[in-house]
Amino acid sequence: MLDLIPAIDIKDGACVRLVQGDLDKNITVYSKDPRDMARHWAELGARRLHVVDLDGARCGRSVNHGVISDIIRDFSGVMEIDLGGGLRDLDTIESYMDAGLAYAVIGTAAIKQPGFLANACDAFPGAIIVSLDARNGKIATDGWEKTSRIDVLDIAKKFAAHDPAAFLYTDISRDGMLCGVNVEATSRLAQATPIPVIASGGVKNIDDIVSLMQVESDGVSGVILGKALYEGTLDFREAFEYVTGGGPIRDDDEL
Repeated sequence: MLDLIPAIDIKDGACVRLVQGDLDKNITVYSKDPRDMARHWAELGARRLHVVDLDGARCGRSVNHGVISDIIRDFSGVMEIDLGGGLRDLDTIESYMDAGLAYAVIGTAAIKQPGFLANACDAFPGAIIVSLDARNGKIATDGWEKTSRIDVLDIAKKFAAHDPAAFLYTDISRDGMLCGVNVEATSRLAQATPIPVIASGGVKNIDDIVSLMQVESDGVSGVILGKALYEGTLDFREAFEYVTGGGPIRDDDEL
């Protein structure tokens, strides 16, 4: 079953959404208390939650530790929570894991310090997700502010040897744009390694969910849901019922 994973992106202690990962413009604040948003998704039946420390991603260390720890403490019993942004050392990961975090998402540190990724996968088996964020098929780092020459498929094949829990693939050009998820690139990555792939970036409506379900057999295991939920172009409850029910969408379904 495709995992539907609401996202809570945190900047300056608030729940926000960006456009193409740009921290300097087009920032929309959806809640001044991310804990309220976590409660909202839990009440709607979400089984997983994706939390991002945007400030941490930019500066390279955990910044919004207080509110993130509160979310983990209050909701890890009802949802599996993964966290990305500024996780650059094992001690920080361990502190969140001890609090109840299910998965740590490592992005920039995995690219710049492959040995760190290997150590993290060894220290926390089955609990490390590798974030592969890309522009035009090339890896981006440092809160998406820098684009490298590293090919997504090439680095994924190397990282697969460390046996991470999943790859989180984001097409940055589509993130926050509500233009449709890049199903083709996501499927191609999933077919390239035995590691499950979580899709991210560009989800607009139920059509994206249906398209991703059609490539589950390729190894696509879930999808991060952000702006589509917050702007109301995708209804989480209806999407969840469709995914869990597995039935066709009727013409009279208003999804």
